Amino acid sequence: MPSVSRLCIPVLAVGLLMAGCASSEPERSGASDASASQGIESVIVAVRIADGTVTPVDARLEARVGRPIEIVVDSDTDDELHVHAEPDHTFAITPGTGQRFRFTVDVPGRVEIELHHAGHTVATLLVRE
Repeated sequence: MPSVSRLCIPVLAVGLLMAGCASSEPERSGASDASASQGIESVIVAVRIADGTVTPVDARLEARVGRPIEIVVDSDTDDELHVHAEPDHTFAITPGTGQRFRFTVDVPGRVEIELHHAGHTVATLLVRE
């Protein structure tokens, strides 16, 4: 019959090996979770309309077909935001902060986001598959 000390060594070795594997598992899981969440993150365009000035003006951004795009507007005036995409989107802007407009683009290509009353292109999105 084997002694207790001879049985403890293999059991201890297996336990350490499994503990080592377990400690590296969250890193791999976290990395894939981060990759997955990056794949579904929104493209966010922050727009400010104040005292007749619009920012940004024709920002160049990239997006993916079917992925969310969100425009967050702080404005001191009424305007209309128009997204030249497939499908088109139009959003009414009123004075206020934190107005959020969310949409997706179904067809790859160049998409312009304009403010009609201000007469500015806020952003141009290059939408890829």
